[in-house]
Amino acid sequence: MEQRELYRPVGLFELELIAESGYTAFPPRLAHQPIFYPVLNMDYARQIARDWNTRDAASGYMGAVTAFAVDPDYLAQFDEQLVGAAEHRELWIPAEQLAVFNAHLRGKIRVIEVFYGDEFAGDRQW
Repeated sequence: MEQRELYRPVGLFELELIAESGYTAFPPRLAHQPIFYPVLNMDYARQIARDWNTRDAASGYMGAVTAFAVDPDYLAQFDEQLVGAAEHRELWIPAEQLAVFNAHLRGKIRVIEVFYGDEFAGDRQW
């Protein structure tokens, strides 16, 4: 079965919710998050996780790069969004469609890399 590899930079609290799902689903977006944005390359995901999430209290001062496979036929309906430099490419999935997106995941969500900020105070279990 054909699949496309995507990445998602997440903070501690989102990663905990992913783990609670058995690494099978991304959690629903919060009220102030109208889109879910998987990114198209690991370097971009790493940049967000390392340089942003580790400095953000709402991310628990931790950033993780997750990788996952998705049905490419399903993804074809979403245009790639360029949000900065050439490597800053992502897809914008409307928050209300996240359950459908999760249904098109192929296999488990994998944690590839984890970064901890200076203010991280949790257990470094990831």
